[in-house]
Amino acid sequence: MAIRQLPDDLVNKIAAGEVVERPASVVKELVENALDAGAKRIAITTAAGGKSLIRIEDDGHGMDEADLVLSVERHATSKLKGDGLDDIRTLGFRGEALASIGSVSDLSIASRTEDAETGLKISLKRGVKSGPVPHPINRGTIVEVKNLFADIPARLKFLKTDRAETGAITDVIKRLAMAHRGVHFVLSGTDRQPINWPAQTGENAVHARLAQIIGADFPENAQQIGFSRGGIVVGGLAGLPTYSRANTLNQFYFVNGRSVRDKVLLGAVRAAYADFLHRDRFPVIALFVAIDPGEVDVNVHPTKAELRFRDPGAVRGSVIRAIGEALTAAGFRASSSVSDSALASFRAPAPQDRTEPASSFAEPAGPSAGYRAPSPLLGQQSNFSPGLAAEIRKFDAPSARHETIEGPTAEQQDFPLGVARAQVFENYIVAQNGDALVLIDQHAAHERLVYERFRTQLRNGPVASQRQLIPVVIDLPEEDCGRLEDAAPVLEKLGLYLERFGAGAVAINETPALLGQSDIEGLVRDLADGLAEWDNVAVLEERMDAIIARMACHGSVRSGRRLRADEMNALLREMEATPHSGQCIHGRPTYIELKKGDLERLFGRR
Repeated sequence: MAIRQLPDDLVNKIAAGEVVERPASVVKELVENALDAGAKRIAITTAAGGKSLIRIEDDGHGMDEADLVLSVERHATSKLKGDGLDDIRTLGFRGEALASIGSVSDLSIASRTEDAETGLKISLKRGVKSGPVPHPINRGTIVEVKNLFADIPARLKFLKTDRAETGAITDVIKRLAMAHRGVHFVLSGTDRQPINWPAQTGENAVHARLAQIIGADFPENAQQIGFSRGGIVVGGLAGLPTYSRANTLNQFYFVNGRSVRDKVLLGAVRAAYADFLHRDRFPVIALFVAIDPGEVDVNVHPTKAELRFRDPGAVRGSVIRAIGEALTAAGFRASSSVSDSALASFRAPAPQDRTEPASSFAEPAGPSAGYRAPSPLLGQQSNFSPGLAAEIRKFDAPSARHETIEGPTAEQQDFPLGVARAQVFENYIVAQNGDALVLIDQHAAHERLVYERFRTQLRNGPVASQRQLIPVVIDLPEEDCGRLEDAAPVLEKLGLYLERFGAGAVAINETPALLGQSDIEGLVRDLADGLAEWDNVAVLEERMDAIIARMACHGSVRSGRRLRADEMNALLREMEATPHSGQCIHGRPTYIELKKGDLERLFGRR
């Protein structure tokens, strides 16, 4: 077959296939044009999920006749200062969006500059241009797209339902509104409930705009991100680990004001939260990265949703460091959603149809089963007393006696986690601070403290160990013994020294001092299981956090251990001094706080 030049209308339709994937793609291109035009108010109107109507009205600087005529030509743009693509400072720059949209729809553009006597309107119907003609309009631009893909049924049938397409449009506007907080966005139409996001300015503009879009509780349960290194500035809000979701729909990434889905940023956030979240939970985050435009290529994808960094390692490191510092600054703080879930679990007892009192009462249900919280990260040196674990273990649970715990003094009420008042079910500490009841999971909390101490010691060198008076000999399958022997150099860094003890056995000579007299055999068997799962000794260094987590679990105060008042209070003070202690290493909350007002509402006193 001979080579031939494609006609312009077919070229435009091919380009439309790259740029105009669905109605949301059209909205994105048109709203980006409005933002580049300096608009301070943008109104978006849709019908049938954008298939029958998309209308974008802005109050930007508008276009004169010459610009209006050129705007619908391919590769005509006002957004590049020169002929290079290494200094992109605008959202749209390719100059093909309007021509592509006009080739697959009925497109009309009305615009007026501030000094013009009247506006002008130009139309494209399936790529055929008409106009411009005079048109009454205020300063700015109105773009209407009707009957999208009407003449391309193959494209039309692959679109989703009106509801799904409307949702995709809303998602696009969400991201643009987050990046451009000083712009007023209005969404309306026959296919949606109206949305109005007024412009936000001032110091709290980021918090206010994110509260508008993600929810008012997000800024309250997030930490401010602020980090700068080597020309890379990272900002935004990082949700607390206990404020997590079951998917990534509430993760938003921006580079130089452009919404992106970049693998480098996705991987960096996943790594930063790796120590805090269970594998099936995802953080809520709005991440804004500012970088020299010359250090990033935004021209790698037609819709500009992907990009390429010149130095991805530096960007990844900066993002991980920024989130790590933010989460460390949160200290022991947990999200309010934990307490909200607990309150929702309380139910008033059903009225008894009898006069005598019931012999027992039902135990209230726990937090919603679907909830998971986070785990640890970079951590700081805590003041956790090395003797606390040993003192707790020496406490003889069977001979423990119940004791009266006095109420907190005025000075003690200032402690964030309050003062211990009781222990219930031999695992939960009941504490009281100035205005709230605090419930603490003693095993989960101490597990976090041990984990953080392990990490702190490991950063400063090998973990301190203690020699066993008599080596602990553990019988294991031969393959497990071999894996443990191969992993011995790594385990020694963690204070665990072992060696082969004949066939099918290992001898434990030294154990981490942090663990005290814990169940060494159970720990070693657990580590052997982990090595069998990973199936590669070479990855042990990368799995160091997982190994530490297993050790911390075995070295923490177990459920069913009765604690004295001073032991419980020592645990609370350590939690307040230790970063990330609001969640255990498995991603569950370590404490729940119920305000006095919450309790009064539960009992109908408010």
